[in-house]
Amino acid sequence: VQLQASGGGLVQAGGSLRLSCAASGIIFRIYDMGWYRQAPGSQRELVATIGSSGSTNYADSAEGRFTISRDNAKNTVYLQMNSLKAEDTAVYYCGARLGPRTGYVHWGQGTLVTVSS
Repeated sequence: VQLQASGGGLVQAGGSLRLSCAASGIIFRIYDMGWYRQAPGSQRELVATIGSSGSTNYADSAEGRFTISRDNAKNTVYLQMNSLKAEDTAVYYCGARLGPRTGYVHWGQGTLVTVSS
């Protein structure tokens, strides 16, 4: 099983980035997918999740600025991030779980997002 996250980088405040997470080795369409992030010295926190049905959930900090989506044909989940702020700087991780009552069983390696103010 592999979750390959990409799309991070350096962007100015107010800018946009789109993260991608390509999955292999799992039946992607049956998994809920999530994006989490971890800033230096902080715990990993939820950013957004998308269920196998396409239902979405966002952290308050992401609501209205970020959009999570998935393409089951490409086994890929995306995170479109707009109006980025310095406090969005973190390593972003994608994860896969079999349902909202189960834990994440697969994680990607993370992609670094740095927002300069």
